[in-house]
Amino acid sequence: MLEGLPPNNAAFVARLRCDEDRARAVADLVVETFDPAETAAAAFEEKSSTASWAATPWMVEIYFGREPDPDNIRTLVAAAFGEELAQKIEFGRVERRDWVAAALEGLSAVRAGRFLVHGAHDRARVKANDIALEIEAALAFGTGHHGTTRGCLLFIDEILKRRRPRAVIDVGCGTGVLSLALARALREKIAAGDIDADAVAATRGNALLNGAGPWLRPVIARGVDHPALDRPRHYDLILANILAKPLRHLAPSLARVAAPGAELVLSGLLARDVPGVLTAYRAQGFWLWRRRDIEGWATLLLRRSGAAPRKR
Repeated sequence: MLEGLPPNNAAFVARLRCDEDRARAVADLVVETFDPAETAAAAFEEKSSTASWAATPWMVEIYFGREPDPDNIRTLVAAAFGEELAQKIEFGRVERRDWVAAALEGLSAVRAGRFLVHGAHDRARVKANDIALEIEAALAFGTGHHGTTRGCLLFIDEILKRRRPRAVIDVGCGTGVLSLALARALREKIAAGDIDADAVAATRGNALLNGAGPWLRPVIARGVDHPALDRPRHYDLILANILAKPLRHLAPSLARVAAPGAELVLSGLLARDVPGVLTAYRAQGFWLWRRRDIEGWATLLLRRSGAAPRKR
């Protein structure tokens, strides 16, 4: 299970083999401690043809955008789980070309309502009524194959069936799948930004590839902290597919730029993250309208209104 999102510029990795409970706990600790734009962790079961299921060890992989200090990492893990486990951590490098190759391996077209996210090799699968988004997996997160991206696209498809958003912003745009979907569907300017320069470059490239350059010009920004994005009470649709911790921190600023009656589509959340995120946004006047869970990840549709929706 991914505990965070792969950093766009991952160049270093730390690995630790241990049991499932500690593997998940170490991944959680990393996600909560480090900047999600620079560090991420994955905890997963290592399959082996010679070991029984119960005996199969788990692996923690921690990816860093910048070279980590091994002593600091081991000290952090030792404080929570003991010195013996900390000393088992191994550090290495991730070749950039290998990261790209791994991202491209085995990807196929993904459908989410009217949207079809595909690579160049799947152009023949595009149907007449599809809104096709040609995205090649690259160094920025968001190819449509992750459950969070697909969950967001499905909500976008539903929203477009009942209304036409007036002003849209994609916070933490990654490769630009979500903002590109809106730009292609509405043929109007979509505001977008990401903290990572590689992600912004990927979004620009994908916009040009898909003929959406005039409507999608992303900027480098932390949240909405940019003159092109920070427009109080302006956006009636806000998209943010990032992580629980930054989503909680962004709640006041996203509420400030939200128009009356705005809808928020939030993702990058594990099930246990949902209550904390909902509490942060409820304090800003937003209520959960719908929730969608795909591959262990939750996507939330929130609405700004005076009362929570009635349960059916």
